[in-house]
Amino acid sequence: MNPPNSSLSGRVALVTGANTGIGLVTARELASRGAHVFVACRSLERGQAAVAEIRTATGNAQVEFLALDLGDFASVRACAAAFLARDLPLHLLINNAGLAGSAGLTKSGFELAFGTNHLGHFFLTQLLLDRLKASAPARIVTVASRAHTRVGGINFEDVCRPTKGRAALPEYGVSKLANVLFSAELGRRLAGTGVTTYSLHPGVVATDVWRELPQPFRAIAKLFMISTEEGAATTLYCATAPEIAAQTSLYYDKCTVKSPSNAGQDDALASELWRRSEAWVA
Repeated sequence: MNPPNSSLSGRVALVTGANTGIGLVTARELASRGAHVFVACRSLERGQAAVAEIRTATGNAQVEFLALDLGDFASVRACAAAFLARDLPLHLLINNAGLAGSAGLTKSGFELAFGTNHLGHFFLTQLLLDRLKASAPARIVTVASRAHTRVGGINFEDVCRPTKGRAALPEYGVSKLANVLFSAELGRRLAGTGVTTYSLHPGVVATDVWRELPQPFRAIAKLFMISTEEGAATTLYCATAPEIAAQTSLYYDKCTVKSPSNAGQDDALASELWRRSEAWVA
């Protein structure tokens, strides 16, 4: 590991799901460049282990843990309150955490992938938005997936019901479509504030996001996966590249702007998703 770079000195970042996978790599690389990094995840034990690992690897002591269960609105609210109570600026919000292949309902009563991957991040972003605006220039990076191209829209009744299939791949696609739509709509709403938004496909990465995917799907899928370091590259590009500081609402793949699916470019669907999400988290 190279010594910390001062280019992010004085910048504050919050990374969800930063205890493992590409979130851990993202948090470590931001810390290595001097950022004050908050690791937000469910497990106290794994979160604290990640904090210790990042501090040791980077020599940066400004790495801290925040408890966050994205499927539980009360936990999301408590996480945001804990951060805001520190009275720090927030320059980078990395909506990274996610799950795939799991079935059920979140604690707050939504289909598991949609409630965790989209609604939890939607709510967290809303709660931190005033701080991000006050800290501008700031960026909100949401890790989506090319899986969003495999679904044609969002059934707003289904996302309020338990997952239909054991593999839950269609539901995962819907949650990732929601990520793309949310990021684009958020960017439009933040125009002129100095806060820019980015969504991205990280690649198919060998991380814990697939831990609940049943065999033989998991074993087959992992044959085609890239490393966590490769997977974090586009997240880090969207979070730090100076040449895209003025870009907003766009979707990236391999550090390049790409067109999302037709559904991912549906402004009316994005507006409807926003309206419903706002009502659900109220």
